[in-house]
Amino acid sequence: MEGEEKPTQETDMEPVVTSGASETVPRVPSGDPQNISDVDAFNLLLEMKLKRRRERPNLPRTVTQLVAEDGSRVYVVGTAHFSDDSKRDVVKTIREVQPDVVVVELCQYRVSMLKMDERTLLREAKEVSLEKLQQAVKQNGLMSGLMQMLLLKVSAHITEQLGMAPGGEFREAFKEASKVPFCKFHLGDRPIPVTFKRAIAALSFWQKVKLAWGLCFLSDPISKDDVERCKQKDLLEQMMAEMIGEFPDLHRTIVSERDVYLTYMLRQAARRLELPRASDAEPRKCVPSVVVGVVGMGHVPGIEKNWSTDLNIQEIMTVPPPSISGRVSRVAVKAAFFGLLGYSLYWMGRRTMNLVLSLPAAQFCLQRVSEARPGR
Repeated sequence: MEGEEKPTQETDMEPVVTSGASETVPRVPSGDPQNISDVDAFNLLLEMKLKRRRERPNLPRTVTQLVAEDGSRVYVVGTAHFSDDSKRDVVKTIREVQPDVVVVELCQYRVSMLKMDERTLLREAKEVSLEKLQQAVKQNGLMSGLMQMLLLKVSAHITEQLGMAPGGEFREAFKEASKVPFCKFHLGDRPIPVTFKRAIAALSFWQKVKLAWGLCFLSDPISKDDVERCKQKDLLEQMMAEMIGEFPDLHRTIVSERDVYLTYMLRQAARRLELPRASDAEPRKCVPSVVVGVVGMGHVPGIEKNWSTDLNIQEIMTVPPPSISGRVSRVAVKAAFFGLLGYSLYWMGRRTMNLVLSLPAAQFCLQRVSEARPGR
């Protein structure tokens, strides 16, 4: 279930009558349920699934339908990461289409949010601690780690304003997928260390400073109107788009390249499924699959644009070597950090010493020492 691996499709469903494709629904033999074969048991569960699947599903307006070359169907749910409406859209879509695969905009580094409760996530999202900073730097390197923490600060700002933890639609997708027979759950986003390292490599030193400055001083309040607009548009992605709009290379690495990666993962999931056979003598049978993708609204146009194009996934998975400006910036950041730390220790020590010496007891001791000196 790792984001970097190609989803491997296993046998999940029998032929089914779907929109436009006429196929045969399997017949389940009658008899003692304790004596049925594995194939018959599979057919029985599959028949239950097909009865729930709607031939013409009543889908929310946030759903975009795509069709693969082999007839497999993909329903892409465009969501806002801080919206209860988006969670309901995801639940309704999965229940209507009874998918074979659910793909979400997460990678293995963020999969922990799927099993956390809302209260824990809300507390974690609000806290941007030194421990998180150290973990981000250790995982992604100094500059990428600092960039990740600044983006977490943006998310924490929205979380605090709205009182809602991000990623609720992914947790709902995980829960609903577990209720659908033979449904697989795939992580469809590019690993976050690759994204941040490529983003940092795309910026010049002064662009990094300018972006970090903008992220550090993000504190605008979010009004009730913003909350309502959040139900129609992804507020987090909108804010990010406004901040990185003047950095085309940053937009390319954080948004456009991930559009390509998400499209690739959805196409990998949307492959024809091979049905089980009672014996090796039976001919192989394959049917189109049904996939539900859960992604931020900002990625839907890019996925539609890339759906029918040839994709070079290796190109966007490589991390370029650090440039001269990148090496200089890292040295400058380290020098500034240790310089600031040294000056802070010196200042605190000097102030503490002056404070101690100003105490009456210290003044008395100094006076006695001065009087006790020889020659006085």
